[in-house]
Amino acid sequence: MRYVIYARKSSESEERQILSIEAQLAELQEYSAKEKLEIVASFQEAQTAKEPGRMKFAEMLSFLNENRADGILSWHPDRLARNSIDGGQIVYLLDTGKIKDLKFPTFWFENTPQGKFMLNIAFGQSKYYIDNLSENIRRGHRAKLRRGVYPGSAPIGYLNNHRTRDIDIDHERASLIHKGFKLYATGKYTLKQIAKAFKDMGLRSHKGNILAVSCVQRILSKSFYYGLFEFKGETYQGTHEPIISKKLFDKCQEVMKDRGHIKTRKAEKTFPFRGLFTCGECGCAITAETQKGHNYYRCTKKREICLQKYVREETLTDQVKSFLQKVSLPSQDTEKVLRELDKDEQKAKANNHATLQNLKSEISDIVAKLDKLLSAYLDEIVSAQEYAAQKEKLLSRKVECNEEIGEIENGSVSWLEPARAFVKSLNHTTELVRSGDKSEMTTFLKQIGSNHILIDKSISFSPKIPYKLAAERSEAGNSHLQFPFWRRREDSNLRCPCEHASFQDWCFQPLSHASV
Repeated sequence: MRYVIYARKSSESEERQILSIEAQLAELQEYSAKEKLEIVASFQEAQTAKEPGRMKFAEMLSFLNENRADGILSWHPDRLARNSIDGGQIVYLLDTGKIKDLKFPTFWFENTPQGKFMLNIAFGQSKYYIDNLSENIRRGHRAKLRRGVYPGSAPIGYLNNHRTRDIDIDHERASLIHKGFKLYATGKYTLKQIAKAFKDMGLRSHKGNILAVSCVQRILSKSFYYGLFEFKGETYQGTHEPIISKKLFDKCQEVMKDRGHIKTRKAEKTFPFRGLFTCGECGCAITAETQKGHNYYRCTKKREICLQKYVREETLTDQVKSFLQKVSLPSQDTEKVLRELDKDEQKAKANNHATLQNLKSEISDIVAKLDKLLSAYLDEIVSAQEYAAQKEKLLSRKVECNEEIGEIENGSVSWLEPARAFVKSLNHTTELVRSGDKSEMTTFLKQIGSNHILIDKSISFSPKIPYKLAAERSEAGNSHLQFPFWRRREDSNLRCPCEHASFQDWCFQPLSHASV
């Protein structure tokens, strides 16, 4: 009788196995020497037997079908099969005589009707064990999900607490993760540069490995870091401590979607406006070249015949400066506007009570909608895909509301920081015009608008609403912006019940018109 050895462990970690492959082989070789068995081949694999499809197992059966061996030596029947298909194949090969014998150091078997009956019972017990284990795991997952605990390995920045069965924040790594999000949100760094920054900061995976670019992308795309997580296609609100705010996460997603990082080309140092404009006639990109000591910009004319002519860089610079001067705000007036905003902040804090009530009321409405959505899903009124999508949307809005409540309770007013940043950016244009830094001008134009066009040697673009209003006001007054400037228009409805409008969509009026 010729035998093949088959040793298997599942794909789980080594410490959770009853016997490693090496330990099984040692026991089987000792048993074969004791029983004087002829061993002609050995097969080992690290894969679960819960489902059919093991490569080494199939290779062993093919070896037996070719009559190159007569029997199998394994540690226990559950090493051979934990599913009905693989177990049935073994029994069928015994029935057809392709397998003449099975040997197990821990299990009795004879190739008789009684022996095959006992083998079937052993296979059935193995399948029952794996099925029962799966159900226990699923039950544990459901319990964790109800508590808002992610039922898996914690991502980098968090640690699995095996004592409390919760997920705790890893403060050392969490601070580095937060820095990575803030760097990427600026739009000045690529994923590769963020990966290098993580490496320089000493951030490593739980296994101590350097983070690859793909891993960094997964980190920056993971909602877990602001309080939500996905499990099997469904979104849940976690009870773990967030590392970042949802606003910072959303900003990173915008940067990733639009590839908002600044590409540092050597040519951009010579041609600061290249890559900013497109041709207004044919839509092609605008390129640049140097002729007789001057930089000229022209259409690439790659799509069709285009009649646009060259334009000198000095001409473009004068036009850019002309727009910047329209929206520039002197330092003295900037300080006055910022002081008025400080007064608005004090006034807004007095009205925060009503805002908090509105936010808390919206959270209650979201909770009620989630209950109705779950009922509709259980009653098969909505599909699983619709349920998952709507649940993610509602939970995302709930996180936003909680963050707004936190900002208000901590004494901040959400619209004031964008307002201050806007006013400071107007003052920054004065410095740009004075310094003449064309690269900084290009960066500023990209930040405040879109659709930058060059046609008939003239530039145009679509500025964001606050900058558009500032330019229009300056043109109407035929001078630079002067104080009084704008302030946020008062509204009896302290908070819109629908989605928030961004700062650029808000309306403004002169400070002198506002009530005190």
